[in-house]
Formats: sequence, C-alpha cells, structure tokens
Amino acid sequence: MSSTRSPIRAGLGQSLDVYYRDAARTRRMDRLNAVFVRPGDMVFDIGAHLGDRTASFLRLGASVVALEPQPRVFRTLRLLHGRAPGAVLLPWAAGAETGEVTLHLNTRNPTVATVAKDFIAAADGAPGWQDQVWDDSVTVPVTTLDALIASHGAPQFIKIDVEGHEADVLRGLGTAVPALSFEFTTIQRAAAHACIDLLTGLGRYEFNLSLGEEHALRHHSWLPPEALRAALEALPDAANSGDVYARRV
Repeated sequence: MSSTRSPIRAGLGQSLDVYYRDAARTRRMDRLNAVFVRPGDMVFDIGAHLGDRTASFLRLGASVVALEPQPRVFRTLRLLHGRAPGAVLLPWAAGAETGEVTLHLNTRNPTVATVAKDFIAAADGAPGWQDQVWDDSVTVPVTTLDALIASHGAPQFIKIDVEGHEADVLRGLGTAVPALSFEFTTIQRAAAHACIDLLTGLGRYEFNLSLGEEHALRHHSWLPPEALRAALEALPDAANSGDVYARRV
C-alpha cells in the first residue's frame, strides 16, 4: 500500500493544478458548456475524475449525475462536490450492461484509468504515451446510461470521457439524447468511428470537435458524420486527444 500512496497523491495533485487552478481554462470550459447546457437541465458526467466538468455544469445551473469509479479519485470528488445541491455522485463505471468490470489504474496518472485493454495496447510505445504504466487494478460496479435515465431522468447533455471505453458506454444507451460529447484519441481513431456509428444508429446527429484543452469548437459549421470521420483521420498524431461534440438534428 505504501509503495503506491505517494504516486497517487502526486497524480491527484497534478490533476487539481490542471483542472482547478487555471482560471482561463475554466472560463473557456464554461463558455463551451453553455452552448449545450441551460439552467434546470440534467447532465450526466461519465468519467468525472475530479469533477471539473461537473463544477462547470453546476455553475451553469444544471443538475448533474457524475460517475467516477476510481476509489481514491472518487473520495476526492466527494470532498469537492459531495455537498453541492443538484449533484449526485456515484462510484461506478458505465458500460453496455450492468454488472462488474476490472478497472486498470495508472497510479502516477489517474486521468487515464481505463477498463479498455485495447486502449492500453494502443498506448504501448505510442509517441507521447511511452511513460504511461497501468500498474494496478480494481473491480468496480457498472451501470448503463439507460439505467441512469430510468433512475434520474433524461439528460439534455452527456459528457463521456472514459479512455477508449466510450463506445461501450454508448452501447448502454437506447434512445437519442439532445447532445453529448465523447473523448477521442489519435492512437485509437477507430474507437471514435465506432461511437459515430452508434450515435447515427440512434438518430440524426451533426458533429464538431474540440482538441486538447482548447475548450472551443474547431468548425464554424457543424459536420455530417462522414465529414467528421474525414476530419478525425486528417488530424496529426500529435493532436493526441480531444472531444467530439454531437447534437441531434
């Protein structure tokens, strides 16, 4: 236990610096989220980590159901937002079916914990990912988006950031929602294409992109599915990661 405590604390401290101590980033994030979220809306934050997006949604006047399955990260999330009116915090993962799953932990970088073995394989030796090591694991409960809707009501927006597991989360959604975002990485572009397939199977959507920590939509006009696919494929590997935004039309 003592051999992993210090790296975990260091990783959480770094996350707090990135997500809570950069005022310009916070303003950008709030401006972007305000495109999709209005006061009184319900939002699901899937893969909340330390809850910087949860905090943004709450500032915008939304109610939030936030899922974070990492036990130590969840404890910090609860300290930060556990008393916030309108916030429901759950120590669960989301997936295609309810049950349990193995969560692979990166004790030095808790932002990239994942249940997706394909994600870990894709990161192995990839530029920018060489120092990432998943050195621990824990079994966590899994719910589905449909189950969350049944318990908490239909969301106006869903944010999904689960390190290569996004498509499985979307497989647990049976009806189209007004808007959502999902993370993508350039080491796993096929995973993003799978998410596009799942969304277009639920309804008509148009798409946009935000890269890294820009928190700004890159395209003035929203893109149809095939144009988004082309935009994702055209990104250089150095773009690394970002979020796809989808809105129902």
